Amino acid sequence: MGFKNFRLNVAIRVVLLVATVFLLVFVLLFKQLVATPLLIAAFLIFQVFSLFRFVEKSNNAVKQFLDSVRYSDFSRTFTNEGVGDSFESLKKTFNEVILDFQRIRAEKEEHYFYIQNIIQHVGVGIIAYRKDGEVEMVNNAAKRLLQVFTLTNVRDLAECSADLVEMLLEIKAGDNRLIKVQDEEDLLQLSVFATEFKLNDRVITLVSLKNIQAELEAKEMESWQKLIRVLTHEIMNSIAPIASLASTLKLMVEQPNLSCGDQLVGSSDENEILEDLRSGLQAIHKRSTGLIHFVDSYRNLTRIPKPNFKIFPVSNLFDNIETLLVEDFRNQGIKFVCTIQPDSLELTADEQLIEQVLINLLKNSIHATESKELKQIQLNAFMNKRDRICIQVVDNGQGILKEVIDKVFIPFFTTKPTGSGIGLSLSKQIMRLHSGSISVQSEPDISTVFTLTF
Repeated sequence: MGFKNFRLNVAIRVVLLVATVFLLVFVLLFKQLVATPLLIAAFLIFQVFSLFRFVEKSNNAVKQFLDSVRYSDFSRTFTNEGVGDSFESLKKTFNEVILDFQRIRAEKEEHYFYIQNIIQHVGVGIIAYRKDGEVEMVNNAAKRLLQVFTLTNVRDLAECSADLVEMLLEIKAGDNRLIKVQDEEDLLQLSVFATEFKLNDRVITLVSLKNIQAELEAKEMESWQKLIRVLTHEIMNSIAPIASLASTLKLMVEQPNLSCGDQLVGSSDENEILEDLRSGLQAIHKRSTGLIHFVDSYRNLTRIPKPNFKIFPVSNLFDNIETLLVEDFRNQGIKFVCTIQPDSLELTADEQLIEQVLINLLKNSIHATESKELKQIQLNAFMNKRDRICIQVVDNGQGILKEVIDKVFIPFFTTKPTGSGIGLSLSKQIMRLHSGSISVQSEPDISTVFTLTF
């Protein structure tokens, strides 16, 4: 409606202007009239000025509105004073748009303060900074953790830890690092995770910092306690009978009239005493050898060679393993199946070490399926949903009980009568050297799955 009134107003002014021009020409034909043409000319000039002023007012209103949007000045309002009713709809629309912008800005400010409050109250330290180290935001948790009141550049943390500054300046998006920071008498074990995003023309690095010293110490203590329990159990099982036999043999030597059973037999035959001594010494030797074997197995846990990384097809790895174990599968009547998705899948790892891990897992599966009539073992390789390469060993054997499944990777823990209990521990350490992991899922007598994730 406003624009229709605008066009009508302009049209009337133009028609009136044209009529005035014709009237002026007509009056000029009568030379005896002097004052009248001057009045008509003055009225004509007034009409032209009025038309220009009318159009410029509309342009000024639009310009003011666009300036408000450009400079985010939404405090301005538009009125109809001195413009006329023809601009009522236009000014109303401008005011409605300004109100919408005010509402949007208020919502953005509310969201900003809401997020700021969350960031400041979260328990994990957060720092956002540019590539040159200039800090855009640091929350209270980070200030408490690093013992700083203000932080304008990450280089200011050099007094706390030069290594931390170096790491923050070179860390890439997606990196998750651990770093030790010695702050006077306090030792911080910081877990640092980084991500990046672009804000206007600035690349911002956002890092989270958390002190996991307590968690690491608790896990370390738990691991040591588990290891000490296993070592104590194994060593005592060997030392106790050795000490008992040594005491008995000592008694037999000092008191020849006593036999191994500590029963008085009068004058025992010398050959029988020698036989008892020989039997006792053999038992001591056997237990001592077992203890040496146990200690040697423990030593193997610390002798894993550094991986020699190279790229190789997973199919080559599987072919080598199948060649090595084909006789075992055939003798045990095991149906062995290999699958690789895709067929061209390649792995960056130490082929020999990974082969050792898979052979150990497959031999465990062979042992686990001994009591089954239909024996099946699968060796699968694929990309998981996080685009990480996975290799799985799946069998339908007796499985692992729920109460012991968390212990299978503990050194020297075994469910096999003749097992050393270091195979899975070695496998786990090898996977850690590859920055990977090994996990197990089991439903007894249905399916057991060991998964290597690289």
